Amino acid sequence: MNRYKDAGVDVNAGYELVRRIKGAVASTKRPGYVGNIGGFGGLFDLDSLGYQHPVLVSGTDGVGTKLMIAQKMGKNDTVGIDVVAMCVNDVLAQGAEPLFFLDYIACGHNDPALLAEVVSGVAEGCRQAGCSLIGGETAEMPDMYAADEYDLAGFTVGVAEKDRLLSQATPQAGDVLLGLASTGVHSNGFSLVRKILFKDHAVKLTDQPAALNGKTVGEALLAPTRIYIKSVLPAIKQGLVHGVAHITGGGLIENVPRMFTDDLQAEIHAGTWEVPDIFKYLQEIGGLSLEDCWQTFNMGLGMILAVPAEQKEAAKQALAAKGEKVFEVGQLQKRAEGSEKVVIK
Repeated sequence: MNRYKDAGVDVNAGYELVRRIKGAVASTKRPGYVGNIGGFGGLFDLDSLGYQHPVLVSGTDGVGTKLMIAQKMGKNDTVGIDVVAMCVNDVLAQGAEPLFFLDYIACGHNDPALLAEVVSGVAEGCRQAGCSLIGGETAEMPDMYAADEYDLAGFTVGVAEKDRLLSQATPQAGDVLLGLASTGVHSNGFSLVRKILFKDHAVKLTDQPAALNGKTVGEALLAPTRIYIKSVLPAIKQGLVHGVAHITGGGLIENVPRMFTDDLQAEIHAGTWEVPDIFKYLQEIGGLSLEDCWQTFNMGLGMILAVPAEQKEAAKQALAAKGEKVFEVGQLQKRAEGSEKVVIK
């Protein structure tokens, strides 16, 4: 008898998972990738990229309780996109190009077929971001997780030329704020979402409320987080962008001020962009105030850019040419002492 397997950990399932994901991992190779999956560490050759003064920018994040929705629906091939998006969009906000990614999956039982679905989503996210999946870890932890549960987190490293990094000092009063459309809730606010839908109300993931225009609740909630690398990074490199805010936990109120100094204020004009149906539905069924929404959700803007006023049209055109829905949503201005850093009118 294998005593480790008897304790709930099947190392052979781990070997089988590695076998299943090798193709997905190989599909993410990019210049700088070195080696193969299965070693003790992932390798990346920074020298091959030709940067003069490279600065590494790292980020780590998870998917949060959105995973509970995926697991209830039995749909596990998109949350991998979410975990990549949460990390790479963060390093993009510093002006960095994501180079490589590592994932971490903790589970109660290693089901190679199911977890291979998860990793296929991670690989898809990496392809969308242009980074390599160079390694990861699967931890089978019976008693810590139920047999049908898993958690997912990730880590990325990006690079930027030292003199091209975005910092809080770059945005200026008079900069125009351009909002880039989100795909929905992305990967933040799901604890509130679940309370509204499943604790305060008996909503089913298969329900099709009229407000969602033909989508089920589950489909609307699981829409994968948009990855903005291939559209925003070129605009940054062209010098069209002064600042980037990735709209995650804390919504517009908490995230927009992270890209500029305390002497500035963002004035955002409500009604200048399209708010996805899912937010209107959540606000109505949850009895949420607009303040609740601004402080919790992205409300349809996954990323906000501060761009020089004289270059706003060029920035709009460059972003739209890469497939983004772009909205002019406000501007930066001098902040009066004691006033809020974000004003939504």
